[in-house]
Amino acid sequence: MTPGARLQAAIELLTEIHGGSAPADRAIAAYFRGRRYIGGKDRRDIVDRAYAVLRHRARLDWWIARTDGSSSPSERQRMIAALVLLDGWSADRVAGAFEGGQYRPRPLERREQELARKLLGRKIEDREQPSWVRLEYPQWLEHQLRNVFAQNLEPEMLALGAEAPLDLRVNTLKSCREDAVMALAESRVEAVPTPLSPIGLRVHGRPPLATLPSFRDGLVEVQDEGSQLVALLADARPGMRVVDFCAGAGGKTLAMAAAMHNKGHIVACDVLRGRVDRAAVRLKRAGVHNVERRGLTSERDPWVKRHAQSFDRVLVDAPCSGVGTWRRNPDAKWRFGADDLTQLIELQRNILDSAARLVKPGGRLVYATCSLLPAENAAQVEWLVASHPDFAIRPVKTVWEETIHVVSGGSTCPTTEPFLQLTPAAHRTDGFFVAVLERHTANGKPTADG
Repeated sequence: MTPGARLQAAIELLTEIHGGSAPADRAIAAYFRGRRYIGGKDRRDIVDRAYAVLRHRARLDWWIARTDGSSSPSERQRMIAALVLLDGWSADRVAGAFEGGQYRPRPLERREQELARKLLGRKIEDREQPSWVRLEYPQWLEHQLRNVFAQNLEPEMLALGAEAPLDLRVNTLKSCREDAVMALAESRVEAVPTPLSPIGLRVHGRPPLATLPSFRDGLVEVQDEGSQLVALLADARPGMRVVDFCAGAGGKTLAMAAAMHNKGHIVACDVLRGRVDRAAVRLKRAGVHNVERRGLTSERDPWVKRHAQSFDRVLVDAPCSGVGTWRRNPDAKWRFGADDLTQLIELQRNILDSAARLVKPGGRLVYATCSLLPAENAAQVEWLVASHPDFAIRPVKTVWEETIHVVSGGSTCPTTEPFLQLTPAAHRTDGFFVAVLERHTANGKPTADG
């Protein structure tokens, strides 16, 4: 592809991302599925350009509004601004790339030419930018984020705006961490152990994983280190009955199945039946055969009532704002508003209230989100305990010492608080929240070991 054609593709991709409801990573996958003629090198260039705009959107929009008054800039305007402010292109070079040839962007309009000229010599950051613009987060979240991070707001927001590393989970049904490192090395992929997860690897660069024997044979799965820790803290053991209530594509289901050594039974549920069904390919590749996939009509599906108090572990990885995943889907921050948060909080409570019915006395409910907002995290746990007095909080540090510390032989729990809150700056993971609750036995006491 010519440079101009790649620019046009990046503009089209941004239009798809901002015009649809799917997160950026899924929108990108769908875009290239329909354009298989685009080679790997061109794809990377297109994605890099699109993500550069997404990661700098607030600052680009600020400059565009300041320069030509546009309050709702187009993807072309954002790309023009990015070429000048981020890549240092001259106005003439921008005009040369937008020359209207086949598959290339149409020629610049006069207003777009003026935009490119006026931005020359400017830097993406400006001292007049408010903090929410400079640090790339929605203005309506200013108060909540400052309450959470205080003096650490800037490093945390900068970390959320950076590119996430590629983390893998070693499938312990087929391999161990040392063998997986060697298998990846045979494919010239460098991987090092993750600092917190005893079954994680962090990969250098962006290798074509789908083509690697270690991936095709199910030795490793793509999974952020934080997500791995959520699955480990569920403490699913061989022989147990387990529910992954919001299983999605099955990443945590796979991790729990490996922890159970394929013994016992896991029910992977989701109201989006298609996502659960698509997990079948991953389950087969990983050699997992103790998982039942079940689509639910809603969080109040009759199946839940029929199986009340039947499970040792119930994991609720609840739908949430996704603030902790902004590294991977920076577009998500701009498509989510205060009204959406209010609706999500109600949905999370409905899910927790229903899923709690599945936990048998002495069993555990594990609540997780990929959010950094207390309203979705600690406040929801406090609500659950208040409305379900037969549940008690089990400190994460205690569970860590029973699970992760035992497996890794020394990994220390990164918190002494009752719950675990992971953040990109502090832990180099996606933002995750985890709380473990235990249901009292008939005599009103938690069990010694669950």
